[in-house]
Amino acid sequence: MWRAMVTPLASIIGSGFLVLGPILDHEYGVYAIVVMLFLCVAAFGFGSAIRFNLANRVEAATPSLFMERAEVFASWALAIAYVISVAYYLNLFGAFSVKLTPADDPSSAKLVTTAAFTVIMAVGWSRGFKSLERMEYVSVSAKLAIIAGLLVGLAGYFYAQTSSGVFLINPPTISGWPAVTLAFGLIITVQGFETSRYLTDAYEPKVCIASMMRAQLLATGIYLLYIALVSFVFERGDIAISETAIIGIMEIVAPILPALLIVAALAAQFSAAVADTSGSGGLVEELTAKRVSAASCYLVLSAIGIALTWWADVFQLINYASRAFAIYYTIQSVIATSNAWRSGNAPRVVVYSALTLLGVLIVFTGTAVEGHN
Repeated sequence: MWRAMVTPLASIIGSGFLVLGPILDHEYGVYAIVVMLFLCVAAFGFGSAIRFNLANRVEAATPSLFMERAEVFASWALAIAYVISVAYYLNLFGAFSVKLTPADDPSSAKLVTTAAFTVIMAVGWSRGFKSLERMEYVSVSAKLAIIAGLLVGLAGYFYAQTSSGVFLINPPTISGWPAVTLAFGLIITVQGFETSRYLTDAYEPKVCIASMMRAQLLATGIYLLYIALVSFVFERGDIAISETAIIGIMEIVAPILPALLIVAALAAQFSAAVADTSGSGGLVEELTAKRVSAASCYLVLSAIGIALTWWADVFQLINYASRAFAIYYTIQSVIATSNAWRSGNAPRVVVYSALTLLGVLIVFTGTAVEGHN
C-alpha cells in the first residue's frame, strides 16, 4: 500500500510545500490556515469524484458512449497538463540545485534540468515504470524524512517564540474577489492525487482508490501543520513571495535547515516529475490501446520537456497547466454527477455538481500562484 501511495504523494507534495507557506502567510495572514483547509477539502472532493468514477468503471459492464468520450477528453487534457507540469517540476529542480552554488544562473539551471530529463528518459525507456517507481520511492521517502525534520524545527521555533510571548496576527493583504480567485489558482499546489487513477495496470483498482485517499489525507496533515507553524510567528517582512522564499524562513529557524531544504526540494521536484512521467506513460498507453507504449511516451515527453525548458517561460507553463488540471477535474466531476444520478445517490449528485461548478470557476477565473507573483 505504501508503494502504491508513493506516486500520488510524490505529486501532491511537489512544489506545494516550497511555495504555499510564504504565499498564504503573506496574502491571507491569520486566515492562511483556513485557505489551506479549503484547498485540501476541495482537492479531496475532486479526488472523491475520481475515486467514485473508478469504482463505477470497474463495476459497469458497458459504460455509456457519453462516459467513454468524456473520459477520453479528460484524459487527453490531463496528458497535456502532465507534459507541462513535468517541465515545471524539473525547472524548479534545476533552479534549486544551483541555488547555493557559484553557478547560480539561469543557463546552469537549464543544463541541470536537461540532465534530469535525460536521466528519466533513459531509465524509463530502458527499464520502464517499475524502475521509475523505485527511483521515486527512494526520493519521496528521503523527502518526507526531511520534511519531518523541517516540521520538528518549525515546531521548536514556534514553541520558543510563543513561550516568550510572540504570537503574531498578521492581517490579510488581499480580500474580496481577488482573494477568492487566488485561492482558486492555488489548487495546482495540491494537485497530483489523480495519478492513482492511471496505475490500474500495476495495482488493483481497490488499491489505487485506497492509496489515493490515504495519500491525500497524509498530505493534508502535513500541509495543515506546516501552515499553522508558519502563520503566527513570522513578521510579514520576514517572508518574501518567491519560489525560494522558504529558504529564508528556515535560515531564521536553524542554520542547518536551508541545506536540508535544498535536498528536500530536489527530492520533491524529482519525485513529482517521475510521478507525472509515470502517470503520463500509463495514460497515453491506455488512450492509444497500447499502440504507443509507456516507454515511447517517456521519450517523447522528455524531448518536449527539454524543448520547453530552453524555449518557454516557466510561469506561462504553470498557468496553462493549472487550467488544464482544472479542466480535467471539472470533467471528472461531471462524470461523477452522472454516475451518482444513475445510481440514485442524491447526496453525491449535490456534492459533485458543486465540484463541477467549482472546477468551471477555477478554469475561467483562477489566478495561478506564479502569475500572481
